[in-house]
Amino acid sequence: MYGFTGKILHVDLTNHEIEIEEPDEAFYRQYPGGSLLGLYYLWHNTPQGADPLGPENTLTLACSAPTGLPISGQSRCTATCKSPSSGGAADSQAGGFWPAELKFAGFDAIVLKGASARPVYLWINDGQVELRDAGHLWGKPTYEVDQILKEECGDQRTEIAQIGIAGEKLANFAAIMNMSNRAWGRTGVGAVMGSKKLKAIAVRGTQKVEPADKKGVAALAKAGVKRYQAGKLESLGRYGTAETVMSNNGAGGLPTNNWDGGFMIDAEKISGERLYDELLRGAAAGKQDRQGRDTCYACVVRCKRVVESEWHSQIHGPTPLLPEYGGPEYETIATFGSYCGIDDLHAVTYANQLCNEYGVDTISCGATLSWAIECFEQGVLTTEDTDGIELRYGDADAMITMLKKTLNREGFGDILAEGSAKAADRLGRGHEYLLTVKGQELPAHMPHVKRSLGLIYAANPFGADHQSSEHDPMYHPKLYEKLFHEYLNQIGLNKPQHPTALNAEKVEFALKTQYNYSADDTISLCQFVYGPGWQLYGPQDMADLLRAATGWDVTVEEIQAIGQRRLNLMRAYNAREGLTRDQDTLPQKLFSKALEGGRSEGAILEEAELAAALDMYYEQAGWDVATGSPTPETLDSLDLGWAKL
Repeated sequence: MYGFTGKILHVDLTNHEIEIEEPDEAFYRQYPGGSLLGLYYLWHNTPQGADPLGPENTLTLACSAPTGLPISGQSRCTATCKSPSSGGAADSQAGGFWPAELKFAGFDAIVLKGASARPVYLWINDGQVELRDAGHLWGKPTYEVDQILKEECGDQRTEIAQIGIAGEKLANFAAIMNMSNRAWGRTGVGAVMGSKKLKAIAVRGTQKVEPADKKGVAALAKAGVKRYQAGKLESLGRYGTAETVMSNNGAGGLPTNNWDGGFMIDAEKISGERLYDELLRGAAAGKQDRQGRDTCYACVVRCKRVVESEWHSQIHGPTPLLPEYGGPEYETIATFGSYCGIDDLHAVTYANQLCNEYGVDTISCGATLSWAIECFEQGVLTTEDTDGIELRYGDADAMITMLKKTLNREGFGDILAEGSAKAADRLGRGHEYLLTVKGQELPAHMPHVKRSLGLIYAANPFGADHQSSEHDPMYHPKLYEKLFHEYLNQIGLNKPQHPTALNAEKVEFALKTQYNYSADDTISLCQFVYGPGWQLYGPQDMADLLRAATGWDVTVEEIQAIGQRRLNLMRAYNAREGLTRDQDTLPQKLFSKALEGGRSEGAILEEAELAAALDMYYEQAGWDVATGSPTPETLDSLDLGWAKL
């Protein structure tokens, strides 16, 4: 069998038992890795109604056939479990070097069950596996743990996936970190790992990934390098995702002051260009491209930020901004910056550093703070609630102070560590200012200017997510013809629409690109490198890569079917856990309050428009319109008949 190691590691943390499963090729063809593989084990190993933070929850980290091959965008891994936020399926991806190293160590996936009575870590070394005591690591920040384990394992090339202090304390938006700056961030997967008392998974291997067609992989890799050298994704590599701060602001789509508006007056102060010019390591010497940009295994794009600077604060004093914790991406800059009305890029960068040090999702964490600020501004919270801290838009010192309390679960921070939705429930107030779907905070792309993205926010199985479908501007007639028609046409999208349209064609655009991204998360490919629009590689390239890796006769249609199978299994799992169409909605604030400022001044969403779009979406997906769940016929057509309720 090519591409895969053919081995899946099962670890029972309750009994400290280790087993190795060796599935046949037919199993891998049906569940090729990543999210879909994790969902399979979640369904079969986790009883219906299980507590997400109980020992019965199953946490899987899974790669796929291309992982570890010498080509851009393949070093990805998906964490899957039952979500502590929604009670449905949880799903999160991360890159770096850990995913490739897991394959080199001899495994395609790790399935974790039960819960240890004491802190432990898992050590995987060229197929040899053992659980070790982690009592000496508990309570330590991520970078320190990285250094301790590299020394303890005797090889500086060891890669570490771990929870931080926030995961130990079961913060609802805790992440799993690797390299101290790459996060399985969304859906609370770090809290689930923390509930199992599993501090870290250290991996090291020397085994090679053997593709079926080495020349085919090499040709694709060479083509990607040529496209990058010709300018494709060059700006992403130079400025990271933060390059979109100014374009989103110009379109009226930069969420500001907890989504009161889509325009920030001084957005340039927190822009990707400003980050590149002033904060990246090597900026003072003009060496940002060499020193301030990191990469994932074998990737030519090098989009990861690496900062080295200092934040000066009257309250917190001079604070170093350390390269070990990377640097902020667009979502982080928005949630801690514009969401909170803060234009101090150094403060925002420090917030990112703290989140990586403690191990939390920057989107949910920053958005929870912005919710608390609006509640304070509106008188819903007072200093009696907030430990004497006045939470105000634009006050970076107060934001950092409350962030530290949240990460340590101290005082009012203990409530905020539950995330904004659970915090509102616990307080019994502030619900009108929430910006959550299925308990997960909204990322920094606004449905007011990207209408089909709002549909996906509502319908997505694990809550609002900006990486679950392509964004509307890609299907604008002018941009489609000039830049994006080649890849979109490969999946049958050739009738471009205006970004604010939400008709049947736009719904089809949302669904088909969702299938493509869903396939990315199953085949374990980076969505910034492989996708249906602006990426380095398109859908046909994805099929060609999977064919070269495995030897299977893969088509674009099968790539779409893989994504469809993953999405349907996730919805079927949610239905099993009691989630229905009722949870497929958007925050009331988006329907009740018109935006202020910029090009989106006065924009407001309509519930009737969303309801009509959801009807079309369910029909096109083959789901029951009343419940939003896959029909038995649809599950049968995808060989998922076993998932019928």
